[in-house]
Amino acid sequence: MQENASDLFIRTFTFWPRLSEKEKELVNSGTHPVHYAKGTQVHRGPFDCIGVLLVKMGQLRVYTLSEDGRDVTLYRLFPGDVGILSASCTLDAVTFDVYIDAEDDTDVLKTDEPAFNRLVQSNIYVKAYAYETAAHRLSEMLWKMQEILFLSADRRLALFLVEEMEKTKSRDIRLTHEQIARYMGSAREVVSRLVKYFSQEGYVKSGRGHLTVLDADGLRRLAGNPREM
Repeated sequence: MQENASDLFIRTFTFWPRLSEKEKELVNSGTHPVHYAKGTQVHRGPFDCIGVLLVKMGQLRVYTLSEDGRDVTLYRLFPGDVGILSASCTLDAVTFDVYIDAEDDTDVLKTDEPAFNRLVQSNIYVKAYAYETAAHRLSEMLWKMQEILFLSADRRLALFLVEEMEKTKSRDIRLTHEQIARYMGSAREVVSRLVKYFSQEGYVKSGRGHLTVLDADGLRRLAGNPREM
């Protein structure tokens, strides 16, 4: 376990060279591999503080819940990404609770909260990394809320498809309308209507459980520069 955890931590965490040998031992002893089957609720918002998640394989969805039970996807974690808000109880200034589900069969390295909390309290480099990572994720969440509030549905779908293409390095987007709607924070009916419109305009070709982008440049023009709202 030690070699596996250390190898990934060295490549991923900028604070690793700043740890003492004792602190490195604490990380390795407090870190273990965990497998989450697709559909598993990994983190239950205010009811959990499970520690830091380093995704090795699969995909995690981070979302928030409204009082009436509706969820809004904030961002997703892919291989190499770090989930820090699942350890937000160790960060006094971070009070935003999120929920995390496994979207696929997912393998992670999980550093348990007690071990990570000891590092945050004793090592300023770990603390700085934790707050910087949390701030980045909170910025992503704010941008997602701005998208939902201020961008039209067609621009949001165009932007989502462009980002998905860039993320997967493929024009074949293997997501259902329901999944796209969940990731966009929209309704499936809205996505289905827009996909039909995009197909008529020649932007995409719709198939069962997937879309193929035909006109990537057209989608980019439609999406525009979302930061200039």
